Order: sequence, then structure tokens, then C-alpha cells
Amino acid sequence: MTANLYALFRSRFPRDAEKPALIPRQGSAVSYGELDALSAQIAAVLLSDGAAPGDRVAVQVEKSPMAVALYLACVRAGLVYLPMNTAYRDDELDYFIGDAEPSVIVGDPASKILPQIGEKYGAKAYLTLDARGQGSLEQAARAAAPRTAIHRNDAGDLAAILYSSGTTGKPKGVMLSHGNLASNALTLHRLWQFGPDDVLLHALPIYHVHGLFVAMNTTFLNGTPMLFHDKFVAEDVISDLPRARVFMGVPTYYVRLLASPAFTRDVCANMRLFISGSAPLLGETFDSFTERTGMQILERYGMTEAGMITSSLPDKPRRAGIVGWPLPDVTLRLGSESGEIEIKGPNVFGGYWRKPDKTAADFTADGFFKTGDIGQIGDDGAVAIVGRAKDMII
Repeated sequence: MTANLYALFRSRFPRDAEKPALIPRQGSAVSYGELDALSAQIAAVLLSDGAAPGDRVAVQVEKSPMAVALYLACVRAGLVYLPMNTAYRDDELDYFIGDAEPSVIVGDPASKILPQIGEKYGAKAYLTLDARGQGSLEQAARAAAPRTAIHRNDAGDLAAILYSSGTTGKPKGVMLSHGNLASNALTLHRLWQFGPDDVLLHALPIYHVHGLFVAMNTTFLNGTPMLFHDKFVAEDVISDLPRARVFMGVPTYYVRLLASPAFTRDVCANMRLFISGSAPLLGETFDSFTERTGMQILERYGMTEAGMITSSLPDKPRRAGIVGWPLPDVTLRLGSESGEIEIKGPNVFGGYWRKPDKTAADFTADGFFKTGDIGQIGDDGAVAIVGRAKDMII
């Protein structure tokens, strides 16, 4: 047995490999079989270019089906996936690449600085991928013999590093293991009651936890399609909602949907679940959404270091400002003096990349991670976020 996250995904892929995994607004659908084969070809390219299991692969590309296959390729090959925001400045890229020391970097063909930074820090290869999923990586993958083997990983082995927006000081590389990501995805899949008829409308970026691990990982476990938007455009989302069952967004998405007269109760008639996170959802947005659609937005609370921590429940009434209950495998408590939320569970990261002192400072003596968020727990056990204990630098 292996604890490799991709092995878990593939065990849940539909038996009919022709069933769609990604349905872009433009272009052809990508089936689960095609996604599996493509990830095996990309894995072969990465390994032949000098990456070995445990090495980092840094990725700064636009959202595309090929970018999804690249993520899966890294996981299946035992490589450590390092997604980077497409808006990072040159000095930020220099810091992240210098800190993580990736063996392979994948970037946009138009980037001039990224190959230079890669050379500066000893990357073995620089590959390209554009917004259409084309570039040297795509060309090499199409010609490569697939590496169908899935690397044998233990649950504690690294699967990804994501750089946090940072408390005081420079951003820190959050080390997430195969076990961290698997446990969170399995719990959310069960808690949010995913079923065979669910279709996710995916309009989030895929360089952070929300769009990458929450949205995609739960859907891969479900073996059902994603309506795959390369970015959020309210009119495009509204036009596709009748074909969807689940939508995940940040609060600004819901504000923009409500600003459109075309966003009506009829448009949402097929929807089962609207989920919001990554920022506080205003009460007026929650109430306006309920009045317009007859549905309540499900709020949840999470962070890079732990994925999702709490969630409201699909079969319980929701209240504005309440981010729900601790996930079944998460232990949550409030610091006795500060009210800071402290957590322990299989989803909680293993530490900060090459920063043992910072890691030690953010954990209590008995192993709870100090989130930096101030919380309140109601009589029913539901959690509200009421403040921040640590200054954030964005």
C-alpha cells in the first residue's frame, strides 16, 4: 500500500475512463482517462529532466487543464508541488525560488526573469506552459512514454509547499504531506455530502489551498466533472450555474453575482451547495444571497497550514458570521488568555520549510498549532472568527 495522494484519487476515478473530468468554457472536455494518461506523461518529463522524488517543482502558470495535469503529475511521481501566484513580483520570485531550491521550474513562455532566477539557484530545467496549455512542457509530454507507476509515499512525505502570506517577517513555506491533504479531502468530501450527481463549477485560481486542494481534491475523490473556468467572470458563472450542483467562491464572487440582475432563483434551481471562504463573508451579503436565491451560503474556515478547520453543515441551518463546527478529526480550543484558536489534527502541516525555530514558535508544548485567529465558540459548539492575534503582512 502507498499513501500517495494520487493513488487515492485514482482509486476514486470513474470506471468509465471516458467520463469528463474538466469541462473548459472553450475547448474540448478532458476525460478522467486522458487526465490520468497526461499526468503520467508529464511525470516522465519531470523525472527525465532531473527531478527526483522529494525534489521541489516550482510552478507559476495560468490556469488550464494542462496545469491541473502538472499538479497531478508531481503528486503521482512523489515530487513536491510548489504553486506560485501569477502576480508575484520579481523580488518575490527570487525569494521563493532561492528558499525552496526547486529542481524544475515551470513558467509562462513570456517570462524573462523566471529562467534567470532558476539558473541563479541551480534549477536543472525550465519548462514553459501558457494559458492555453501550450509550451515546451506540453510538447515534451505529448512525445513522452508515460510513467504509469505511482511513487510509493508514506503519509508523512511532503506533497506540496505553499508559501503563506506571512505573519511578521518573510513568508514561510508551509509543508503539506500526502496524509495532510488526503485526510482533509476525505473529511470534506464526506461532510459536504458529495454524490454521483454533483458537478463543481470551478472558477477559483489553482495556486492556493481553496481552488487547488479544497475544490479540486474533493471533486477528484468524487470522480465527477468540473465546469472549468480559467477565471471568475460573473456572467460566465451565471450562464453555467444551471449545469452545476456545487460552487465554491470567495466573498467578492458572491457580491459580484448579486450585482447582476441575471443572478436569479431560477438560475440556481439546480444548485445543491454554495460554499464561501478565504475571507470573511459580510452578513448583508449572506442575507441578500438568501433573499435572492432561497439558499444559504455555507461558510467554512481554513488556512494554508491546515486546509479546512471548521465548516457549517449542508443539513443544518446556517447563520451569518458562523464558520461552523470543527471538522470531525480536528481538535479545536481557544487559548485560555488570548482566545486564539489552537488546533490539532491529521490535516495540520508538519512545519515550515527550513525554519525549525519558526515552527516551534507556532506550536504549543502539547502539539497544538496556534492559528493567529481569535475565535468564539457558541453554546452549540459553532465557531466564529472575531479577530486576529498576529499582524499579517500581505
